[in-house]
Amino acid sequence: MSEMDIKQTVKEKYGEAALRVRTGGSSCCGAGASCGTADPITSNLYDANQAAQIPEEAMLASLGCGNPTALAQLNPGEVVLDLGSGGGIDVLLSAKRVGPAGKAYGLDMTDEMLALANENKKKSGIANVEFLKGEIEHIPLPDNSVDVVISNCVINLSADKDKVLCEAFRVLKPGGRFAVSDVVTRGEIPPEIRKSVLLWVGCIAGALEEYEYRNKLSSAGFEQIDVEPTRIYRVEDAREFLSGQGLDVDATAPQVDGKFLSAFIRAVKPLHGAEKTCCGPTCCN
Repeated sequence: MSEMDIKQTVKEKYGEAALRVRTGGSSCCGAGASCGTADPITSNLYDANQAAQIPEEAMLASLGCGNPTALAQLNPGEVVLDLGSGGGIDVLLSAKRVGPAGKAYGLDMTDEMLALANENKKKSGIANVEFLKGEIEHIPLPDNSVDVVISNCVINLSADKDKVLCEAFRVLKPGGRFAVSDVVTRGEIPPEIRKSVLLWVGCIAGALEEYEYRNKLSSAGFEQIDVEPTRIYRVEDAREFLSGQGLDVDATAPQVDGKFLSAFIRAVKPLHGAEKTCCGPTCCN
């Protein structure tokens, strides 16, 4: 599957998810197998206190695999960028934490999600928020302009993760922090999962192996890299997110037991030598 095929499929499915929320439905992480059920990846990520701070539609549109706003260090007055901001839940929560002197940007390529996010911004009354249209491989912000980059189960959807990490490094200020939730893998993954576009949209097939993620961050120039598991998916979870994907679930689920996990991934752009803004085999194209 080509990079363009993946990007178009992701765009279509996330656009459909936004429309479901705007018409009174709910969203889910993927192509439809888990919609309307307790999705093992996207469920129970935010506590009641956080839910009370934002519009219900922002919560319903959440397609994440973690809660970066709860785990990331955010200080008053800082500038935060959320890659793949969707309905805006993490942007709105971040904006409240950095306060009126700070700012939270959300970046998304899907018109339907951007429309939903701006509706949620208006309903929330939070002013220090701006949603930008664009791709996470081409961030429309200047060099050294952001204190913290967050993301919630989106980087794994990109077919050019080197470029995403290079762009995150570029826009961060020296000393800036990378603090994202993402799906990663441990060990060998069945090839039929890796090749499925629908499972890619479902946050599974595009996941990097844990040490590959570390190596890509290091190649981008980051230091102090840490991968902290927040959820490890077992056989029962695998049955849930593999159901309806054209796979032999009984045969495949045991093969992925414990091999997919949601993780909180941290890294820091160094204070010195941070003039590097291009890296990897695809970043300079």
